Amino acid sequence: METRELRYFVAVAEELHFGRAARRLGMAQPPLSRAIQQLERRLGAALLDRTSRTVTLTEAGSVLLAESRAALAAVDAAERRTRRAALAATGRPGLVLAVKAGASSELLAKLLGAYAADPGAVPVEVTLCGPGEQERLLREGRADVALLHRPFDSTAGFDTEELSTESQVVILPAGHPLTLRAHVHMADITALPDLPLPRWPAPDGTCPPGPGPRVRDHTQLLQLVALGRACAISPESCRSQLHDDLAAVPVLDAPTVTTVIAWPPHSRSRAVADLVRTATRL
Repeated sequence: METRELRYFVAVAEELHFGRAARRLGMAQPPLSRAIQQLERRLGAALLDRTSRTVTLTEAGSVLLAESRAALAAVDAAERRTRRAALAATGRPGLVLAVKAGASSELLAKLLGAYAADPGAVPVEVTLCGPGEQERLLREGRADVALLHRPFDSTAGFDTEELSTESQVVILPAGHPLTLRAHVHMADITALPDLPLPRWPAPDGTCPPGPGPRVRDHTQLLQLVALGRACAISPESCRSQLHDDLAAVPVLDAPTVTTVIAWPPHSRSRAVADLVRTATRL
């Protein structure tokens, strides 16, 4: 199969309408229909059920849609990484480091400072991400290296080095009764009717059900907690970012969080290797 055919099929599968797919691709409808028919003949499988009014995916078509998206994403990532490698070869090297906004702030500051002192250091562009975005940027080739947090981020398919493991705390408005305790349990937090846990959107934009407010970033979350509209569970290191209107209490039975530095296994970048060595040394 050719990437051109995969792009044709993805457009039809997502639009479920040949006319709209053709407009999206900037081509006429008849050659698009012929291309899909040729693809079906070559694969020996019907990918779409067509009637005079509707187009739906077959089971085989659903499988090919998922595989096509992954394959096209890999091709696009390969192109972006190759272009960056070419820039590095012309004397304009640089690294893109993806980090979750508001997370690992102290570690990040130490890492950037220590790496900048290295004689072979190159410029580092820090991309601050929403929850889970740094993993996606790394897989898409939009970042060279990332700080990920297990168990929340998947490290499957990456090379990694563990940097730190820490317990978690619940962030509450200062003066809340729970702040008088030395520690709490998850059951204590879920029993709070007035301070629900926030709802973070998934990568596809959907948000899990629940009474908690929908949040986009760490700054918005802390403001909602200070206003008494939510509570939050975060790694212990977040304490350094809290103002006087917030307090943190250890949560004994919350899972520990391990911060790792991750990079694509096929990376041959000396700058990535140097940054990883600096991180593990810290």
